[in-house]
Amino acid sequence: MKPTLQAVADAVGVSRSTVSNAYARPDQLSAALRQRILQTAKAIGYPGPNPTARSLRRGFVGAIGVLFTSQLSYAFTDPFAIRFLTGVSAAAERHGSSLLLVPLSTDPAEARRAVENAAVDSFCIYCVGDETWVLDAIRDRGLPYVTTAHRADAGPLHRYVGIDERAAARSVAAHVAGLGHRRVALLGDGVLPGAPPGPLRLSTPDEVPSPTTRGRLAGFADAFAAVGVPWSALTVLTAAGNDRDAAAQAVAGLRGLPDPPTAVLACSDVLALGVLDALRAAGGPPVSVTGFDDIAEAATAGLTTVRQPAEEKGRLAGELLLDPPADPTAGQLLLPTELVVRTSTGPVPRS
Repeated sequence: MKPTLQAVADAVGVSRSTVSNAYARPDQLSAALRQRILQTAKAIGYPGPNPTARSLRRGFVGAIGVLFTSQLSYAFTDPFAIRFLTGVSAAAERHGSSLLLVPLSTDPAEARRAVENAAVDSFCIYCVGDETWVLDAIRDRGLPYVTTAHRADAGPLHRYVGIDERAAARSVAAHVAGLGHRRVALLGDGVLPGAPPGPLRLSTPDEVPSPTTRGRLAGFADAFAAVGVPWSALTVLTAAGNDRDAAAQAVAGLRGLPDPPTAVLACSDVLALGVLDALRAAGGPPVSVTGFDDIAEAATAGLTTVRQPAEEKGRLAGELLLDPPADPTAGQLLLPTELVVRTSTGPVPRS
């Protein structure tokens, strides 16, 4: 059996509370006594108080849980996620806190257990769909949370930091429509859970469970509806993941359509870069491509996109949890976006 705090107390000839103070409240002991306790603990192999038990006793863990419905590797490979988490980390460091990444399984029961068992003081809900059990599980624990996309089930005074997804998407789609494009494909990641890569049928963007993707598709649709192109005339594509290979697979059959799209509007830069990869490999007439986020590679590729402040978004989300404003209405922050036009978009090519 591992040596216990009581074993150290017996070896030194002091009480358990005295040994505990040597770790948690050293100011309560003389320097000589504390040194003797620590040396004895080391000699018998006692590692110190269990940090989890200590956190439970004081009711404070010192960690933010970041929830997302992707594999754990997503947090370390997706360019936008990396920048967002850098911002959250900056806020956490400023307040002496840390992060716990909590990827959510597609199994609701398993995912709920992950929320219930996470040793955190609060949650940042990032890249999570509309599943109401997410907020239910957090509220059951009585923990504060902040979202990065508007949620109708979160209540009127919930903490929120994000962008107007619909308006931002409308701006880039209006740019493409202004170039004369009317045959258009819209590409998102996991637009409908379980749908195979490629075209799919949606009656309206409201069917999409992800609030971020739903808002962007709705914004694209708004801009084309304004020039007489209804939702039913738009080609909606879904990719199996937010990566370049998945995007290339999703658009693989576009060139073979009787009236192939002259433009592809992607819900992220990573997807847009995958579309450019596929189009270069296939050859043929030019197709305008747009992205969303303005990651570093977007500029290198000449990608027209929407710029949003990723690190600032993460930093403010962390601050809302660690240093919340006294006025609840001040905890809802809408950040600016900017249309960035580059060489990946141009007028409709002549037949």
